[in-house]
Amino acid sequence: MSAKPPQNLSSDLPPQSEEKARAICEAHGNRPDELLEILHAVQAELGFVPTPVLPVIANALNLSRAEVYGVLRFYHDFREAPAGRHVVKICRAEACQAMHTEKVCRHAEERLGTRFGETSPDGEFTLEAVYCLGNCALSPAMMIDGDLFGCVDEKRFDAIVADLDKEAAA
Repeated sequence: MSAKPPQNLSSDLPPQSEEKARAICEAHGNRPDELLEILHAVQAELGFVPTPVLPVIANALNLSRAEVYGVLRFYHDFREAPAGRHVVKICRAEACQAMHTEKVCRHAEERLGTRFGETSPDGEFTLEAVYCLGNCALSPAMMIDGDLFGCVDEKRFDAIVADLDKEAAA
């Protein structure tokens, strides 16, 4: 399933995002071999890598925009739009496939109201496919906001999401 194209309009950008990107590049010596670290730092600072900062990074590193964009798109951990309040990653690798992760994936899309690679309309959940969480013995596995869960079926998925709702209400 393909993600929607990024909708990073200037009004969606965090304030001074281009200046922050420039400062991050400078902190890394404006070195092209630091591109991955720079993209990680921009995402850590801004929550995502906005499309309008790509030319800033490219200029600072003396790279083409296409080179920067290619790296951004190649690595699945980079976001071109803000993530939801909760990031749900469901493993779709072989061990989890063998334990029926596809059922969990379909259920997650229905329960969260979004498709893989997208964020729910209410901004609560971003749903991502990953290809190994290192929890194969407890397949199917998923991760929410950095917390790892194993033996996830539709019922356990609902219980975990319900706990998130309880935490938000507290």
